[in-house]
Amino acid sequence: MPVLQLITVMLVGFSIGLPVVYSLLVPSLIYLYQQGVPLFVVAQKMANGVESFPLLAIPFFIAAGEMMNTGGVTRRLVSLASTVVGHITGGLAHVTIVANMIMAGMSGSAIADAAGTGRVLIPDMQQEKFDKPFAAAIVSAAGTIGPIIPPSIPFVLFGFIASTSVGRLFLGGIIPGILMGLFLMITVYIVAKRRHYPRHARSTFREFWVALKESSWALVMPLLILGGILSGVFTPTEAAGMAAIYGLFVGFFIYKEITPRDLLPIATRVVRSSAVVLFIVAAAAVLQYILTREMVGDALLALFKPFAGRRVMALLLINLLFLALGCVMETTALLLLFTPIFLPLIDGLGVDRVHFGVFYVLNLMIGTLTPPVGTVMYVIINISKISMMEFTREIWPMLVALIGVLFLITYYPPLVLYIPNLLMGVAK
Repeated sequence: MPVLQLITVMLVGFSIGLPVVYSLLVPSLIYLYQQGVPLFVVAQKMANGVESFPLLAIPFFIAAGEMMNTGGVTRRLVSLASTVVGHITGGLAHVTIVANMIMAGMSGSAIADAAGTGRVLIPDMQQEKFDKPFAAAIVSAAGTIGPIIPPSIPFVLFGFIASTSVGRLFLGGIIPGILMGLFLMITVYIVAKRRHYPRHARSTFREFWVALKESSWALVMPLLILGGILSGVFTPTEAAGMAAIYGLFVGFFIYKEITPRDLLPIATRVVRSSAVVLFIVAAAAVLQYILTREMVGDALLALFKPFAGRRVMALLLINLLFLALGCVMETTALLLLFTPIFLPLIDGLGVDRVHFGVFYVLNLMIGTLTPPVGTVMYVIINISKISMMEFTREIWPMLVALIGVLFLITYYPPLVLYIPNLLMGVAK
């Protein structure tokens, strides 16, 4: 089985809904067997692939997200967002976006954020006469902000693979995440004006102050994570652990919405989600070994050689490639497989790795909204009980907005690099 056939079989597996791990691992095993490579190498590569301290941040951030959703944080942040932007035309849709921007500083997961706000806000938007497919679409699009504004599980993975500072990646996502929120709000405003969606009465300062006090404990979490990393008190992994502990403390002792009875279900969900991600990481390590062994990276460099002096065109082709792959591949698999392949090309083009990591992850987040493999899309379709066709009809204006941000940060690096360079100095 040549490498091209291996990749083709893998893509077919993704497109027909075969579990990601099987799509990665089975073709790799067949290939290695045909090449006469001892299969104990598979176990060795899988073990080495997950034997990394930075990867411990993943289960901790997943745990922090679970504590947030179970502990009443989501509802309080929605209330706070409502007092700030609820009076704008399309009120609850704007609330959805702002709430996700705030929640993004806690979980680092698009699925967790979209599911948390979706369960609360989709029924509320229906009650206020929003079209259900539109409500589902804006919840999904807003959820993609989660992995861009720090903390971010994809940034942890990218930093691990690319040997790049996770702290710089976290800081690099702040401005792009804010731009995503602004572009989505502009889109919502235009659609809401055309469809005459309702808005809330402007909140008083007293109502804002009450909502702010209610959510103040939750708002400390992003400060804890970023402050700890920037001050040197925590590594990103240790910050993730502190976020999980803090989320448990707030949910258990402050808001008192997490009970001892909830701990086992929370732990079960965290273990399952973490196992899925890390199993994919382990399976991807085998495929990375094959791609390195067959010098696929060199072949890619040769393919892009005509564009070596045309950086604008090369970046355009890279983005278009990943937008296409995002339609048929799961985000984590894309990140793990293609990062080591594209790094030599990116270095050759003179693109900063932090800059590449941010627009790369944003590209992958857009893929979570597109059929047939969009993970966020499937979660929200399941929550809202709508068809994929209904979702697709409503999501395209949001996709246009997000792709606009993607190309903006791709071609204007200071939008990504300004804050990291300001707070951590220019990378050497």
